[in-house]
Amino acid sequence: MITKTDEQILEAVADLHGIPAGAYNIRRNGEGIGRRSTENIIITPKSDKPGIDIEIKPGTKNESVHIPVILSESGMNDLVYNDFYIGEGADVLIVAGCGIHNCGDQKSQHDGIHTFHINKNARVRYVEKHYGEGEGTGARILNPQTVVEMEEGSFCEMEMVQIKGVDSTVRDTVAHLKANARLVILEKLMTHANQTARSNMEVNLDGENSSAQIISRSVAKDSSTQVFYPRAVGNNLCKAHVQCDSIIMDSAHIRSIPEISANHNLAQIVHEAAIGRINNDQLLKLMTLGMTSEQAEEIIIQCFLK
Repeated sequence: MITKTDEQILEAVADLHGIPAGAYNIRRNGEGIGRRSTENIIITPKSDKPGIDIEIKPGTKNESVHIPVILSESGMNDLVYNDFYIGEGADVLIVAGCGIHNCGDQKSQHDGIHTFHINKNARVRYVEKHYGEGEGTGARILNPQTVVEMEEGSFCEMEMVQIKGVDSTVRDTVAHLKANARLVILEKLMTHANQTARSNMEVNLDGENSSAQIISRSVAKDSSTQVFYPRAVGNNLCKAHVQCDSIIMDSAHIRSIPEISANHNLAQIVHEAAIGRINNDQLLKLMTLGMTSEQAEEIIIQCFLK
């Protein structure tokens, strides 16, 4: 049974208003509470460890699969392994995400390990949102691990978002790209209070004419701490661009460490990073329209993370 709290979390992390159309798997407090496969998307529980296998048949088009996770009990420590097998020529949307509602004094933690096997000429759009809420003193912890294996000519766009309320997160992403594969990663993150966030990315461009774009946008408020370590490794004729942009506020701390590594003389890799305060001219312009400084800041932050 889906509770009111479940509904609020599903809306926040997966934009769901009720049970989704198409294939889905909903996990709550370490157990599956709903699952549906379709003719082209088969979801199977693992037999040796917690998690599911999602098989998307070759040639599948215009279909989606939702796999949100809910933690609503204080003291939960949830670990899950999800493997995606995307068939040749498929074109699908995968919506994941985890929301923690913690009203107790014990930490609640979810570690999701997702592995993507993207076959030749397949296209994937992956959306992952993390969110925390609840009036308890217990920490809300999310540590996602993502592994991406891309075959020749495949395309993957990953949007990874941390909305608010997550006290601690360590995000690890590793990708390997074969010939003519293209990967786009957009990470958006906001921290406040004493929250900490670290993001480690390693993209290996192994195949000829592979390409990648890594964009990280973040806002750090109060006394929160962020560390970004994206790494692009060119092992063949390839192109990659790494961009990290951050807004720092109050007494926050941000470290941005973009790294580029070339192991082939035809690799073209570029990186850039910027950390700064909100632009005063933008604030003043919005305040002349009748906004308070707090309202103007919120508008600027929302547009920056959009």
